[in-house]
Amino acid sequence: MDKQTVLVLDFGGHNHSAAREIRGLNVYCEVVKSDITLEEIKVKNPIGLVLAGGESVILNPAIADSGIPVFSSGNLKEFLFEKCGAKGDWTMKRFAGEYTANIRKHTGGKKVLCALSGGVDSSVCAALLSKAIGKNLTCIFVDTGLMRKNEAAEVGKFFSHGFEMNFILVNAAGRFLAKLAGVTDPERKRKIIGEEFIRVFEDESKKIGEVDYLVQGTIYPDIIESAAVKSHHNVGGLPSVVKFKEIIEPLRLLFKDEVRRLGAEVGLSKELYTRQPFPGPGLAVRCIGAVTFERLEILRDADYIFRSEIAAAGLEGELSQYFAVLTDMKSVGVRDGKRTYEYTVGLRAVKTVDYMTADWAEIPYAVLRKVSARITSEVAGVNRVVLDITAKPPSTIGWE
Repeated sequence: MDKQTVLVLDFGGHNHSAAREIRGLNVYCEVVKSDITLEEIKVKNPIGLVLAGGESVILNPAIADSGIPVFSSGNLKEFLFEKCGAKGDWTMKRFAGEYTANIRKHTGGKKVLCALSGGVDSSVCAALLSKAIGKNLTCIFVDTGLMRKNEAAEVGKFFSHGFEMNFILVNAAGRFLAKLAGVTDPERKRKIIGEEFIRVFEDESKKIGEVDYLVQGTIYPDIIESAAVKSHHNVGGLPSVVKFKEIIEPLRLLFKDEVRRLGAEVGLSKELYTRQPFPGPGLAVRCIGAVTFERLEILRDADYIFRSEIAAAGLEGELSQYFAVLTDMKSVGVRDGKRTYEYTVGLRAVKTVDYMTADWAEIPYAVLRKVSARITSEVAGVNRVVLDITAKPPSTIGWE
């Protein structure tokens, strides 16, 4: 796509804040490492450079003398529009129009598989590709056994009607749980799940004929975090060898709020593009420690109660993400006058715009009291509920 680009040079600070501010002014930008060379910069042909973060920002003299406008402090809006000549034409309407035309030409009428999880990112991918290539698109939803309560039925309802695409639901719970047996390390979980997803898609592609392209919903925070914080199952978790000619990631340079706007632009229902995020590895990374069917059932029930009470309290629109976590910690409790030794469930709720930073959400005590009472009385194996009140950073939104 022929667009003006601003480069945000990351010197170790919160570069995503600068990037979000620039994108918010409808100017496209990319975050790059501070040690980028002048030659690499020239390839990207930026209209300006923005220096972000770090206690001591020292710019390469060759870059400083290159004639490309450089911003380190002051009025960013004036810098972009007056000094760099930005047009402010980076919109999701433009992105959707250009991308659908480009992907239609790129795939040349060949079959495309879309890895559909039912989350916001993959759903927007599916709608965008459906608009672009129609029946050449096959969306595969894999029931990994790691989904939330009723998730598979809900996703099937959303996508089996109303979209010009082929929709396939694959029940692969047994193979995923078998691969995860005895695995407690979260990074291993992600890598195992990432590889198994690819293998399922490869197996399914054989049933529908030759497929060259696989589409997945990787977004920009996935790319940034996988470089420094944790592997995302669809980035660091991908196997080194895949049987597809190419993996296509339409959203890989978009932040979450841009993905939601894109969803509205391509006609996705509000119910879908406003859904709270759900990690690709599913409940495996919300089930701390060993992943078993029994522990997943405990987590599914606790999470369902939490989400149901948030909805009943009318708080859905106020919270960006909220979920339960099953810890691997057991503690002593009392039920019916007898000692128990059962699991602790953690509750997590945050407010955020770009999911790169987040603050914990203040949920009314009455709601928390009801959630805790229901979980400890209705979910077998749980005798304690705790609330996570940590911002991102220093924590991440998820626990693994």
